[in-house]
Amino acid sequence: MTTRGIQFLKSGKIRHQVIKYNHEVKGAEFAAQAVGFPLSQTIKTLVVALDDKTFALVLMPGDRQLSMKKIAAACGAKRAAMADTATAQRLTGYLVGGISPFGTQKRLPVVMEASLQGFAEVMVNAGRRGIMVKMAPMDIIAVLKAKIVDLVQE
Repeated sequence: MTTRGIQFLKSGKIRHQVIKYNHEVKGAEFAAQAVGFPLSQTIKTLVVALDDKTFALVLMPGDRQLSMKKIAAACGAKRAAMADTATAQRLTGYLVGGISPFGTQKRLPVVMEASLQGFAEVMVNAGRRGIMVKMAPMDIIAVLKAKIVDLVQE
């Protein structure tokens, strides 16, 4: 089984391991438990709306909350808010709960929480509920040209 996200990684010759699990509940916490991987290293991919009608993908550890003030500042915006489900799905081409930062319908800027680069491996959605990819965070940063910022809500 393949997804646009997996095809994107294969075409770029990016090292990754596909991890499948039985998807029953949406969210990084369930995914991490299902495959026995630390929640702090399991990335949730969020679509954020900025005040100038643009959007960004935000990669956050599953055990942390995003600071809207910090993401707005990182993107040079006054305000930021979570995009609604329909907008997130239209922009990425993926269903919420399966949004991957790879192979999105529309190319969006990517901002990654700084703490994620401290791990040897992280897990991120591959583009379908129940399919993740395990890979080096530095490969994610390189292939997506991700901006690295402290985004955790205190």
